[in-house]
Amino acid sequence: MNGRATLRERWTLIAPAFLLLVAVIVLPILRVLWLSFQHADLVGHAQVSFAGLDQYLRLWHDARWFKALGNTVMFTFSSIAAELLLGFAFALFLHRAFRGRGLVRALVTLPWVLPTAIMALAWAWIANDSFGVANDMLRRLGILHAPVAWLGHPSTAMTTLVLADTWKTTPFVTLVLLAGLQGIPETVTEASRLDGLTSWQRLTRVTLPLLLPSVLVAGLFRLIQAYGAFDLIYVMTGGGPGGSTETVSLYAYRNYFRYLDFGYGSALAVQAVALVALLAWLIVRWAREPGEVA
Repeated sequence: MNGRATLRERWTLIAPAFLLLVAVIVLPILRVLWLSFQHADLVGHAQVSFAGLDQYLRLWHDARWFKALGNTVMFTFSSIAAELLLGFAFALFLHRAFRGRGLVRALVTLPWVLPTAIMALAWAWIANDSFGVANDMLRRLGILHAPVAWLGHPSTAMTTLVLADTWKTTPFVTLVLLAGLQGIPETVTEASRLDGLTSWQRLTRVTLPLLLPSVLVAGLFRLIQAYGAFDLIYVMTGGGPGGSTETVSLYAYRNYFRYLDFGYGSALAVQAVALVALLAWLIVRWAREPGEVA
């Protein structure tokens, strides 16, 4: 009875969030799928057909979609890797006791709370080849002898986007990992210290294994956000130059709103949700503990 009551309580707690997800994600996707499998005949009667499947099969013959998918994967995993490394380092620093720690913690969150569009516009000005701060500082340091169009070359545009996204969202990862660090009992770290473990051994053998659930949560949130990134890329590069930074979300937006190809734009959006959901499920299944139900 206690087990059933506990399960009932769990479902009661997650029911509001579950219903919200169904309302804003599942129902729109089902509606898009239903409309894509319908067409009207000459007398106005709706009849079901498999014509909508052509829109999804069209993806596999679309070289631009494959390029956008590759750009999305590169942007997503590059930014996540950088944010997890920096977020872990900052979390370790902020977990230590020092004067002014509360103020530093508050300041760390500033990039995260800024609107993404405003932050992206600021980074676009920073990376400007004519009057950007980045070129000016690098030239003063003697690293550059001529200004570089950071957003004008395929080789540097994606790197600049990753840097901007890392600066924006590393505070979020830092806060999640910091909460995980604060959840580790002091008795555990003290016992490892008494056992003679060095600082590096305590970090790799005690802290990191206990912090893995927080790392998984931060990584999953960032996976979903980075895969669907739109405003940052739209403001900074618009997908250019030459489509080198065009992502799946930006490509879907253009097909739907610019080219007015509603069927294909809907198919692009649906496959984006399906792919990221599948990837998130695989990560959770791989990271679960032995014997735990996925």
